[in-house]
Amino acid sequence: MECDVCGRAMWRWPALPTAWEEEIWSCSWCHAAAHGGGEWFEVSRPPYLPVEMRWERAVADGLPAEVSHAFGIFDRTLCGIREAGMSPSGYWWLPERESACGACREAAGVIDGRWPQAMRGEDARISVVARRL
Repeated sequence: MECDVCGRAMWRWPALPTAWEEEIWSCSWCHAAAHGGGEWFEVSRPPYLPVEMRWERAVADGLPAEVSHAFGIFDRTLCGIREAGMSPSGYWWLPERESACGACREAAGVIDGRWPQAMRGEDARISVVARRL
């Protein structure tokens, strides 16, 4: 699948087959996501979010508590750390905080810059629903 934000190839997340054949695709360049499948075969594309609302804080036993890292895609922090059992925390990673990882902050800024201004509007990414026959 081609990324509708930057035009690069997206990566399909490995998933167990389900009755609805749902898929998740992610772009490793701009981190845009697309979800496809389901009963009505909907392709949903989450809209752009600013840096302070886009990333969740990463949690894992091996991460130091005094530094907050952003959970990216592909089970890594934005700065590239991979720890067994790492997951998003359900809480925003706030890049303006003093405890925020500087490398994650830098990566978040670079990724944010990869989103064209035209793709940042609430309705810029089109979702498609096509009923299966």
